[in-house]
Amino acid sequence: MENKISVIDKLASSLDRRDEVPNQELAKEIVLTRDKKAVKELVDNLSNKKAIQNDCIKVLYEIGEQEPKLIADYINEFIAHLDSKNNRLQWGAMTALGTITNERPQEIHTVLTTIVSAADRGSVITKDHAVNILIKLCAIEKYSDSTFALLIEQLLKSPTNQLPMYAERALPIVNDKNKDLFVKTLTSRLDDIEKETKRKRVEKVIKKLK
Repeated sequence: MENKISVIDKLASSLDRRDEVPNQELAKEIVLTRDKKAVKELVDNLSNKKAIQNDCIKVLYEIGEQEPKLIADYINEFIAHLDSKNNRLQWGAMTALGTITNERPQEIHTVLTTIVSAADRGSVITKDHAVNILIKLCAIEKYSDSTFALLIEQLLKSPTNQLPMYAERALPIVNDKNKDLFVKTLTSRLDDIEKETKRKRVEKVIKKLK
């Protein structure tokens, strides 16, 4: 019982703080001590009141960035929060899934339909992290073909503001097999991009591949 109190008491909102430092410090502490009970406590509190939800998901994906193994068992719980009405929890759950993609690629691959569906409905940040997941899976040969098709779909319908970033991030997974489709997809979007700086970034990616 003590552990439960200590974890929640260390969250930013419990300390009446508006910054993220307490959450970041808590994540570091949990990583250093490999405290699995604390991780479970955070996951259990994702259904708490909004301020607690926000802090818990922040701590969880911070843990995931440092030590993905510690949160890798909670894929289903993160998936369950992808349709949350709390936007912070929604994109935070997608961020957490992104941190464990390389740890559990097969399980993430099996729930890609849900991930992509959440990206299509979700905020820009939700989309950003979903695209990151697709790119990570594209880098794994076993999943590259099926995932690349989903990545192309995202590139075709992504907001023009995000397109240059997605194109740049995807560069490392472009190969001789998928290069033509990638270039064709980006070229088809050029006229949609009104901002010249954004368009030039996409053109630069295309140029690198020709």
